[in-house]
Amino acid sequence: MTTPSGEPHKDLILVVDDDLDIARFIEVNLQLQGFDVVVARDGAEALTVVAGTPPDLAIVDLMMPKVDGLELTRRLRANPLTASMPIIMLTARGLTVDKVLGLTAGADDYLVKPFDTLELVARVNSILRRNQEYREVSPLTGLPGNTRILREISDRVRGGTDYAVCHVDIDRFKSVNDAYGFARGDEFISALARSVQRAVMEVGLPPAFVGHIGGDDFVIVCTPDQIRPLTERAVTDFESTADKLYDPIDSERGYLELTDRKGEVKRARLVTISIGVALSTNRHHADPREVVAIASEMKTVAKTQPGSYVAVDRRTDR
Repeated sequence: MTTPSGEPHKDLILVVDDDLDIARFIEVNLQLQGFDVVVARDGAEALTVVAGTPPDLAIVDLMMPKVDGLELTRRLRANPLTASMPIIMLTARGLTVDKVLGLTAGADDYLVKPFDTLELVARVNSILRRNQEYREVSPLTGLPGNTRILREISDRVRGGTDYAVCHVDIDRFKSVNDAYGFARGDEFISALARSVQRAVMEVGLPPAFVGHIGGDDFVIVCTPDQIRPLTERAVTDFESTADKLYDPIDSERGYLELTDRKGEVKRARLVTISIGVALSTNRHHADPREVVAIASEMKTVAKTQPGSYVAVDRRTDR
């Protein structure tokens, strides 16, 4: 990951320990591994540090004056800004009860003093990697999110091989939420995710990439010759699955009845999907965001057509 200036991003590690020798030992070793480190002498000072700049991970000693490690962990977990921050608990004793107390309070891992430097660094890297992967995954569908999507497209742009980017979303999705509520709406989103994933599996190699932008919007990155078989399978699978998610009466008559703010009953057709496609074979793209913008533009074009529709950008600069 890089900063807006193009410099590599350094994870910030907070070390909280009233033993300054141990704190300094951890600080030096993590700095040698390329981390930025800030040290606090107790839990109270740590809370002040966190209020200014939330770190990416905290290493917290269990036994400290004022605010100890357990209380600090509880307070960090209670704060929405730090609730998901990884925490490694340090304890001077190898007692099971200390480990249990730390994990129960909300710590992600623990280390028993004295610990090996290599083990410390390995634990830090492992937890940061897991946390990064978790942040990049949609909790609803389990698919990669926006950061991973842009990285995948960037890799394709730099790779030099032909690729296609498809922006997929559900037509008239709002009508489902209005009629049945958000919980049922999530079922339609999950159904589209599964339909796209099944289509990718059926099309085979080379493996296509599927990401979840958010809501009912998805991205597929594939080869140009995979577009037609992949989208045809996804559309057929989703329409068949979606029909079963409606109440039987709505599915049978082919529309939803919704009452607007004026009390008038309106009809909404059942959902379909629109897919917009950007191709590397037609245009040269230097920025992955440009590719996404073109695919989104074509998705808007697809929405002007009846039923499920795939709109491919045929414009060329070659």
